[in-house]
Amino acid sequence: MDLNTFFQENRRVALAFSGGVDSAYLLYAAIQSGADVKAYYAKTAFQPDFEYQDALRLAGELGANMQVLAPDPLGVEEICANPKNRCYYCKRLLFDAILRAAKADGYDLVMDGTNASDDASDRPGMAALRELEVRSPLRECGLTKNVIRRRSKEAGLFTWDKPAYACLATRIPTGDRITAEKLKTTEEAEDFLMQLGFRNFRVRLVGKTAKIQLPESQLGLLLDNRETIVEMLRKTYAGVLLDLEVRDEQ
Repeated sequence: MDLNTFFQENRRVALAFSGGVDSAYLLYAAIQSGADVKAYYAKTAFQPDFEYQDALRLAGELGANMQVLAPDPLGVEEICANPKNRCYYCKRLLFDAILRAAKADGYDLVMDGTNASDDASDRPGMAALRELEVRSPLRECGLTKNVIRRRSKEAGLFTWDKPAYACLATRIPTGDRITAEKLKTTEEAEDFLMQLGFRNFRVRLVGKTAKIQLPESQLGLLLDNRETIVEMLRKTYAGVLLDLEVRDEQ
């Protein structure tokens, strides 16, 4: 099955829209197929503002119908306690909100941007999607991340080369309590590094210390800005570390 066939068979669809590469392309494909699609963005403290701004921009450029929802993961103890399966509880919260909103708008099918490259065995949130019967057309059609990036570029979507991004809560070690302050500190640190030109990196919390993870190609940029980075991050962290186990480039 290809995406066009999927949308021919499912003419009215709701999309859990993050503003990332995958859901952006899925929204584009649904619109191109002529499907009646509405995008729902769950705006929480777990997502940085730039993701929200990207979602708004993409929806605007495509002329898509987008609604912003405001579920509160910080109000759920199972999420704030940050167990190994935290993502399961968070996905349940977010998709419960999206499913309710979609049903109220007359959409019976909700889909997300999970693709064929995503490892279902490594993502507790996948179980929540299966339980809620959320469809993943990109995965069902065998579309990998590389294919989605290529097609997005061909379609002129600005998201085509956007780095993969996991929510801010992933920067906090499992078992460490998630708080609004920790999320805000992480977002501010990563925003600062983005302004310096860094891409596809993470600032992880280790105790009260910031651990920076970068692709090897950006180590030079870090050294060039070392003093500035240390000075800025030491305002909110007890220390600044560099993870020598470098990240993949994408």
